Amino acid sequence: MRKKQKKTLVRIILSAVLLVAAALIPVGGIVKLVLFLIPYAVIGWDVLWKAIRNIAHGQVFDENFLMAIATVGAFALGEYPEGVAVMLFYQVGELFQSYAVGRSRQSIAALMDIRPDYANIEQDGKLVQVDPEDVAVGDTIVIKAGEKIPLDGVVLEGSAAVDTAALTGESLPRDVDPGDDVVSGCINQSGLLKVRVTKVFGESTVAKILDLVENSSSKKARAENFITRFARYYTPVVVIGAVLLAVLPPLLFGGDWSDWLQRALIFLVISCPCALVISVPLSFFGGIGGASKQGILVKGSNYLEALAKTETVVFDKTGTLTKGTFQVTAVHPDRISKGELLELAALAESYSEHPISRSLREAYQKPVDASRVTDVEEISGHGVRAKVDGHDVYAGNGKWMDRIGASWRNCHRTGTVVHVAVDGEYAGHIVISDAVKPDAAAAIEALKREGVKKTVMLTGDVKAVGEAVAREIGIDEVHAELLPGDKVDQVERLLKNTSGKGKLAFVGDGINDAPVLSRADIGIAMGGLGSDAAIEAADIVLMDDKPSKLAVAVRISRKTLRIVRQNIVFALGIKLLFLALGAFGMANMWEAVFADVGVSVLAILNASRALRTSGQEVPEPSVPVALQEGNG
Repeated sequence: MRKKQKKTLVRIILSAVLLVAAALIPVGGIVKLVLFLIPYAVIGWDVLWKAIRNIAHGQVFDENFLMAIATVGAFALGEYPEGVAVMLFYQVGELFQSYAVGRSRQSIAALMDIRPDYANIEQDGKLVQVDPEDVAVGDTIVIKAGEKIPLDGVVLEGSAAVDTAALTGESLPRDVDPGDDVVSGCINQSGLLKVRVTKVFGESTVAKILDLVENSSSKKARAENFITRFARYYTPVVVIGAVLLAVLPPLLFGGDWSDWLQRALIFLVISCPCALVISVPLSFFGGIGGASKQGILVKGSNYLEALAKTETVVFDKTGTLTKGTFQVTAVHPDRISKGELLELAALAESYSEHPISRSLREAYQKPVDASRVTDVEEISGHGVRAKVDGHDVYAGNGKWMDRIGASWRNCHRTGTVVHVAVDGEYAGHIVISDAVKPDAAAAIEALKREGVKKTVMLTGDVKAVGEAVAREIGIDEVHAELLPGDKVDQVERLLKNTSGKGKLAFVGDGINDAPVLSRADIGIAMGGLGSDAAIEAADIVLMDDKPSKLAVAVRISRKTLRIVRQNIVFALGIKLLFLALGAFGMANMWEAVFADVGVSVLAILNASRALRTSGQEVPEPSVPVALQEGNG
């Protein structure tokens, strides 16, 4: 608990003790007034001071003014215990509110506690700690086990397991070796790393994320703006209503002045809009914090609100639903085993740097013994020929098989097919494609469970590949062979077909899709680790590149908006009920306190639920599906 909160708590306890003592001492007249003024001054002096100061600055109608008028009026009517009690319970509510807001801020600060304190630079054979802002691009920094990575860079020496949880929400560490990129904000869990800095601190991943989170509150949701405008008009209206309630009945109907004045004071206490003014922003703040805990960065509560109304989700393919890298997705042998077919292809392609050749070597997963390979010849537009263990091995496309007279067969799978023949006899084929992300299909299914009506994929890839991916993961509609401008046209068409309140979200890699990201109602980027363009172009960033996180983001946004609506309906409903009861003399000052403080506490407790989220991520299969079984 902060020092200010501790002081308020002490004042509350002291005032409560003094109030009980004043009530028990059998005195009357001026002495009784003084005895009750002491606890009132202890608990209420700051509220009175704020009311006077705000009035001097032209800000008359706020909760301080309402509490000051109500409690001073209670003293004027001789209701001393009620006057102190109203101020006491108001301060209890304010303390609870301060604690709830502080706890939410601390939770976000804890999960975003990624700002590095220093960077290690080697000078004269010793490690010197310097401010990360003083390190230049090209400098070499040293990161010891247990330290935060202070700046983005490339590993020069050393291997380590890196904890990326603060950025991605991913619990499993990521292994890095020489040549790998590392980003600021992660923690080196093991080993010593020497890293060449590639970005100054101001342009680093950690600086961009911190700026994003710190400024997210500046972009308010419509519900927040509504509450701000509502409070601006609501408070003067209820003050005028209280004045009319105190004056008109005695003048028009000859009622008792003190009775109607008391009703007016009760009316003022009940009318305080604290529950709405605090709980609605707190709900959005909690939702953004809960999303950050899952590695989902939301740039403002307006985007969180829009995401809750998502009706159509449009995906880019490469790098979003697929991994964006070639890899072997199927091995279909004839006459020999899968392992032998893959080994022959990897050896025959061992001298080529073509992406297909690299993917074959990666799938082989063993060191290539170059001594087994001789007489390598690459035939442009066809494939390669090489002697492997004395046998002639041919690897390439169908034209290459036709040329050597091998009887080959095509594959039903979509992708680049590498046919292999040994000594002129067909040995089988290998399919290489941009593999679908393991959780892509489950992500589409989860979005539909969350109420998304349509999923669409836009891709520049050929039609056959696009349709195959769409079928595999359950996309409703696919448009292929598109240029960036064509993608914008498709989004424009889809926007016209959404309902009046429905929103369209576009999910891309944040680099080539900037025009579409900006045109959609909500632009969502697969940010990955250190993707500057993604963080800058999108409204929401999924930091670990998992499509399944999109359904988590939608679930968080809808939960947050549900909590906001609950608080608005609950607070306004209770307020209106008690305002009516107070006006007709059916609610006393104690019930007025409940209507104000009680409703505020309950609304704030409900708002705090937005910070608690569960990712429910989709487990990834250990073996690529296409490699498990299958025939060509």
